[in-house]
Amino acid sequence: MKNILVLCTGNSCRSQIAHGYISHFGKDLNINVYSAGIETHGVNPRAIACMAEDGIDISHHTSNMIDEYRAISFDYVLTVCDHAKEHCPYFPTQAQRFHQNFPDPSKTIGTEEEIMAHFREVRTMIKEYCQQFVENTLILS
Repeated sequence: MKNILVLCTGNSCRSQIAHGYISHFGKDLNINVYSAGIETHGVNPRAIACMAEDGIDISHHTSNMIDEYRAISFDYVLTVCDHAKEHCPYFPTQAQRFHQNFPDPSKTIGTEEEIMAHFREVRTMIKEYCQQFVENTLILS
């Protein structure tokens, strides 16, 4: 069983989307996927909506602090924003670390259509990254 942690600042958008995609692409693998933040902002309803558009249900996800997972031995830790990578408190682990900064769609200003369009753009970036992570790291390891 491989344990995977996806880490972001507020565990509301990017890490939740990545959590959903890694779980989806790795559904036939022996993995546990967790997501957390260095803060908690609640799961963003727009993240839930844009994932539902792609057939992935993250409505049951919760926004969690990284400290909640200190007892879990992670094999992989993925940071999906520079802020989390730079400001994460020391997290003792032998996990292999990966980092990719994605724009924060929750910071988008504009009409609802413009905001959702940006959520979809970020979702696509994260989807491609997660699919490659599963194919190149989890399946090949």
